[in-house]
Amino acid sequence: MADLSVNLFGKTLRNPVMNASGTLGYGTEIEPLWRVDTLGAYVSKGLSFVPHHGNPPPRLWEEKSALINSVGLQNIGLERFFKEAFPLFRERQTPVIINFFGFTEEDYVRCAGAIRADELIVALEINLSCPNIKEGGICLGKRAEDVFSIVKKVKAVTGLPLIAKLTPEVADVVEIARAAFEAGAEGITVFNTFPAAAVDVERMSLPVRGGLSGPFLKPMALRAVADITSALPVAVIGTGGIMDDRDALAFLMAGAAAVQVGTATFIDPYAIPKIIRGIGTFMDAHAVDRLNQIIGRTRAQNRAL
Repeated sequence: MADLSVNLFGKTLRNPVMNASGTLGYGTEIEPLWRVDTLGAYVSKGLSFVPHHGNPPPRLWEEKSALINSVGLQNIGLERFFKEAFPLFRERQTPVIINFFGFTEEDYVRCAGAIRADELIVALEINLSCPNIKEGGICLGKRAEDVFSIVKKVKAVTGLPLIAKLTPEVADVVEIARAAFEAGAEGITVFNTFPAAAVDVERMSLPVRGGLSGPFLKPMALRAVADITSALPVAVIGTGGIMDDRDALAFLMAGAAAVQVGTATFIDPYAIPKIIRGIGTFMDAHAVDRLNQIIGRTRAQNRAL
């Protein structure tokens, strides 16, 4: 059988498939269907230093080939996560990536500094799509100088590997990735959701403003993965529009070291186990023994347009 294991920041993951942050809650929610140790690594719901209430409903809105979410980063906070949720991952011996956020640079630094190293923690994933309230609500991840600053400050307070999760709201994603890399980030996740809104025509109202995700993102995210991995010696985690094993394989072949699956789980709760099995089936059918024989296979063909 094919070996799906990958090495990420010095830790061996059983496979390259993770959930996207916020799409599996705190892990217990999916356990009645499949165990969290099915994942290569579990990515936490975005965590803040103290609990955050999030947005009022409606929080989800379905569009054609897309989903708008406006959860607003509701979470139970770091302390409760490690007390109440983390024991499940210890029991299942499941690697964990801690996604975290803040609304000021000080928030980010405080949160990252409070997360202690653990054998199960693969890395921290910094959400760079949050509005900086000290800068009039400007997204922290839009400007290279801001990304460099926040990543540098976070790296100063943690010895854990750091993954920068980028916003798609930029003119040059390689420039932003380079800023994060030069500030010390060991990994890059592309992309977060796109800003979007929905109109309820019958009620003549605008009920939801939030982040858009779904299949339409795949070609854009694939381009970002290919461009970043061609330009920088950094581990890239691809996410955006991955609905099945063929999508996941496309990201891996474009250079992604691992992938994250989000919206697909809302359509089919078993999407992630199916994707993992599908990757193995493809490898067996093509006589590929190890996943690293697939990762980056198209890189030599990458050309900036």
